[in-house]
Order: sequence, then structure tokens, then C-alpha cells
Amino acid sequence: MSDSFGRADRPTGNINGSRSAVLARRGVIATSQPLASAAGLDVLRRGGNAIDAAVTAAAVLAVVEPTMTGVGGDVFAIVYDAKTRTLRGLNSSGRAGSGADADALLAAGVTQMPSSGARAVTVPGAVAGWAELLERHGTIGLRDALAPAIAYARDGYPVAEIVARQWADAIDVVADDPVAGAVFLPKGRAPAHGEIFSNPDLARTLEQIAAEGRDVIYTGPVGAAIVAAVRERGGFLTEADLASHVANWVEPIRTSYRGYDVCELPPNTQGFVALEMLNILEGYDIASMGHNSAEYLHLLVEAKGIAFADRAAYLADPAHVPPAVLAALISKDYAAARRGEIDPRRAAAHPSPGSFDGRDHGDTVYLAAADGQGNAISFINSLFGSFGSGVVARGTGVVLHNRGSGFTLQRNHPNRLAPGKRPLHTLVPGFIMKDGKPLMPFGVMGGDNQAQAHVQVVVNLVDFGMNVQEAGDAARVRHGEEGLAVESGIGERVRAALRERGHQLIDGRGLMGGYQAVMIDPGTGVLMGGSDPRKDGLAIGW
Repeated sequence: MSDSFGRADRPTGNINGSRSAVLARRGVIATSQPLASAAGLDVLRRGGNAIDAAVTAAAVLAVVEPTMTGVGGDVFAIVYDAKTRTLRGLNSSGRAGSGADADALLAAGVTQMPSSGARAVTVPGAVAGWAELLERHGTIGLRDALAPAIAYARDGYPVAEIVARQWADAIDVVADDPVAGAVFLPKGRAPAHGEIFSNPDLARTLEQIAAEGRDVIYTGPVGAAIVAAVRERGGFLTEADLASHVANWVEPIRTSYRGYDVCELPPNTQGFVALEMLNILEGYDIASMGHNSAEYLHLLVEAKGIAFADRAAYLADPAHVPPAVLAALISKDYAAARRGEIDPRRAAAHPSPGSFDGRDHGDTVYLAAADGQGNAISFINSLFGSFGSGVVARGTGVVLHNRGSGFTLQRNHPNRLAPGKRPLHTLVPGFIMKDGKPLMPFGVMGGDNQAQAHVQVVVNLVDFGMNVQEAGDAARVRHGEEGLAVESGIGERVRAALRERGHQLIDGRGLMGGYQAVMIDPGTGVLMGGSDPRKDGLAIGW
């Protein structure tokens, strides 16, 4: 290819023994489920564009990967429009209900936001996001986009291997609620790998949305059922809260990393965290350290600690993050100052946030798509936790997300629970531009893993010259409260050196989320897809 990624001066064969990238010219889509990828490909083959394919695939994922995503979740996207040559972001995350009251929860003895149940439910923004994407950038409507999903929900589909395992692990979330249990545990258990599962209630809900549009959710009967389910379980939503939901177009935030523009979304997403980490790492000669060396991984984790301290202090509803603070957090000068706090030989115990004037496993689906006309989309849709809140609206088949658990009850914090506020959101799509042209929509699902993994993907591409498939296949690390999760591809010598620096290592199996990406060769226009083997997914094109 004509860029530096997967460059020709490297030995033949992939650095990680990974499979080859998918190559095509007219369209490529990469998702975490083959049925969703196939549905998106069919749209592309019938003349639809990348945005049409993405929404179609997202709706299928809402059916075939129900632990992760659905009508009851939220949506974010970054879209490159070939006609106008513009890049813009969509925030269709929901807001807290009118009845939200942090002081009342504290008075009732609740010391932190619940991770499940009705109090964790905010307005579901997914369907509004789907509709907005198609209206502004698509060539088909919801009727056509939802048709494959309706068929799978009505007629059933074989449950994929990884989904079956995740389903079994999340039984407790839905087992205690009779409505949720009836929908997702119809035989009193999670469906096994290969077993046919259908959701006729969800099929009917999707049929109503296809026929009548997004208002079925926000002012119609499905919305009324959602509010009733939440209210009878002690939650905060009203029908007026759903009716007032708006999906907002926003300007992506960005930083340059060794000549590449890495674009993320502004708050309430954690996009600035990835940019802050990249700015810090740019001051080091990462390539000379070697891929996944102890020296590099230590710096990565230390940069993460600093950026996440800032996330904890400042990330909140967009109206509660001053523009000057956001600009400072992603500035090169700020990164240089924070870089000076890093000890190359010792892990910091508790990094502090910067000072300015003025439960999270993350069950999510991510997909990327690009077409031969030059359109591209980075798209993420999520329930947050496995089966979200565990609340299912009776007769709808819709499980509601638990994004309200992203709020804090801490007084005077910008992310404190209050009516109409959007919570801290781990969801964040990524997009790389080069010389003003789209290069790669990409993302990695997995809660607080997302920003960390975005950085590792960019470093793999830019510093280590990997191609679009290798960049996701390569062993990753993920730092959290329990320690530094390390995958098996990172050897014992590196592990020992990390321990010497003070890092507590834990097993990284099952903790690294799933990566999807489509790269656009800037010279030939050839589309190259990559899909993470950690998921059931597939990149495919034509």
C-alpha cells in the first residue's frame, strides 16, 4: 500500500501471525458478528452507502448480540461525508430522567449509583441515532435498514460462541426480573452455542419502528411501555423525557500524532482521554523501544494513569465541561507538563488530575464501514453492562441500558446525577485522518478499555507499521483498579520487567474488548478491513 502501514520493507508475513486484511474496492464493513457484517455487505452490494450499511448492521447486532447492544442503548458515530468532504460526530446518548435526585438517593442510604436496575436507566438514544444517520447521510430509510434485523428476531438465529458464553455469564442480571427472564431465558437458562433463539416481541417493536419511524420509541407505544417498566421499578424516566430526546451533531476533537490526525468525540465521551495519552506518548521515541516492550508498556500505563485521573475529575455532560478545560486537556503543552511527572523506572501510585482555572466491563458493539464513493463511518452502540440494567419493557423485547451508572453522587462534581444531564460515557468511536483525507474509522469496545486500546492501535499503526488487521490482533494490555491485565502474547521477560517497575499483573483473557476497522489506501482507494479474533466478528467487502 502507499502509506507506511504494513510497509513493504518489512519481512513477508504478519508480525503476529494474524490473518490477512480484507481487501475490496466498492465497500467494506467490519463488525463483531458475521450475520451483521453480511447484512451490511448486502446493503452495499445493492447500492447503499457506508452509513446505510452501518445502521443495518447495528440493527442486526441489536438482535444477535443482545448482551451488548440494542434498541434500549445509546449511539455515537463519526461520519466522513464524501460529497461535502466533512467529518462530523453524532452524540445520541440519553439524558437522566426528570425524577433524578442525587440528594434523595443519598438520604435513602444509596452511596453510589446503582450498576443495574431502573435507577440506572437513562433515555435510550439508539433509535434516534439510527434515524438521524440515515436522514442526514443515508440513501435508505428505517424500513429497509431494519428488515434483516426483523427477520432474525422473528425467525431466530443460531447463537454465536462468544455471545453464548457472555449470555451464560450474565444470567443473574435478567434472572430476577420475570419479564426479562421470560424474554432472554425462555428455557430457564441461557441459550447454548448454536441453539436457535428468537425474540418475537423485539421483532414486533422493530416492525413498528420500520413502519412509523423513531417516534415509536420517543412519543409512541413502545416509549410508553419503557417508561412504565422504569417507573414501576423505581426509576426516573417520564414520557416527556423520551419526547424531548435529541441526537446532536458535534464537532470531533482531534490531535496530531506524528503527522496523523486522530479524531475522537468530545464530552460526554472519554475521547479526550485517548488524545491526552497520545500527546504524552508522542514525546518519546516509541518505535525504538520495540513493540510491547516493558519500556513502552510502562509509559503507556503511566500516560493512562494521568489521563484517567483527568477523566475522573472533569468528564461530564458537555455543558459541564468548560471549553477552555477541554482545550487544555488535549493540548501539546499540557501533555509536555504531565510527561515530566512520569518516572520511566517506577509506576506512579495515584496520579493526580491537572488543575485548571476556570463497574465497568463495558459491553458494547463497535463497527466500521467505508464505501467506494469515499464515505466512511465509525459507529458504536451499547447497553453498557451485560444486558444493561436488566430491565425489559413488557411486550417490547427491549432491554434498557444502565448508562446512568456512569453518574456520581458526589456533591459539586460536574458529573453528578441531575435531571436532563448526560452521564460520563465510555463509548467513543475513533477516526484517523491524513492530509485532510479519511484514512481509518476504527474502534475497540470494552468500557474503560476503549481509550487505552485506541492508543495501542494508533501506536501499532504509526510507530510499528502494522496493517489494519495486525493492529487489532497484536497483544494488548488494559490497566484498571485490580492491576495491569496482560494478554498471553506478552512474554515473561517483559512481564518480569513490568513487575520490577511496580506493576501488579493480572490475566488479560476476556478483558480486551473487540477491535474493528476499515482503512482507505490514500493512493489507490483500496479498502482494507480488519476484525478482532477476540470476537465472533468478520470484515467483509466487495
